[in-house]
Amino acid sequence: MDLNLKGKVALIAASSRGLGKAIAAELAAEGAEVMLTSRNREHLKNVQQEILPTARGKVEFFPCDITNDDEINALFKATRQRLGNLDILINNAGGPPGGGFEQIDDTAWQAAFELNLLSYVRLIRAALPDLKQGGGRIINITSSSIKQPIPGLVLSNAFRMGVLGLAKSLADELAPFNILVTTVAPGRIGTDRTDYLDQLKADQRGIDKQQVVNESLQNIPLRRYGDPVEFARAVCFLASDASSYMTGSTLLVDGGMVRGY
Repeated sequence: MDLNLKGKVALIAASSRGLGKAIAAELAAEGAEVMLTSRNREHLKNVQQEILPTARGKVEFFPCDITNDDEINALFKATRQRLGNLDILINNAGGPPGGGFEQIDDTAWQAAFELNLLSYVRLIRAALPDLKQGGGRIINITSSSIKQPIPGLVLSNAFRMGVLGLAKSLADELAPFNILVTTVAPGRIGTDRTDYLDQLKADQRGIDKQQVVNESLQNIPLRRYGDPVEFARAVCFLASDASSYMTGSTLLVDGGMVRGY
């Protein structure tokens, strides 16, 4: 199937590692013009060089702290200058620290709000002038916590749901401009973030990390963690013309882990 992504301009937040990096690589391989961004210039440069051999479009990078509105505006200015007007916005951010309610202070709550919810608001606001011209895609990366809360991750449980509510509202408001808004929720995907959470749980329980992994696998019908490429392919589908009648939707990529309807 031709996804018709060739020449589309895509900006992927938090794309120097993990799921963001995998999404950027897949979009570039499909022919999209890709803008990488994260706070670390050296990491971005390395990812650019890694992606270029399989890319069928341009791959650029621009460092940006997505909790800083001025830096976001500079990012979009650079994207337009180097690649043209935006067609696809992939909202993504590193997960907030783990911990239960009584372990989290106001500083951590504020930081998680700015990183995992307000940054999405600001990125969307900056993207709208481009997307309103010819339609496009806004894809929000969240977590399986939008379907069932994850113990010990109160910050993620709270703010990922905020992103879901935002996406549902925007799907209605932006439909007249042919801007489709979707949410993608990863389950246990093999990234540094998943490794961190497994180690955190192991440390809290005083057990070996592999025991935590084995227990997690028992809750996944496919009995394995997902590969970031598998997740990225699902995102590419939503970014493409193949998903032209999907908006306001939520897609779980979790190997069957979430049992709820």
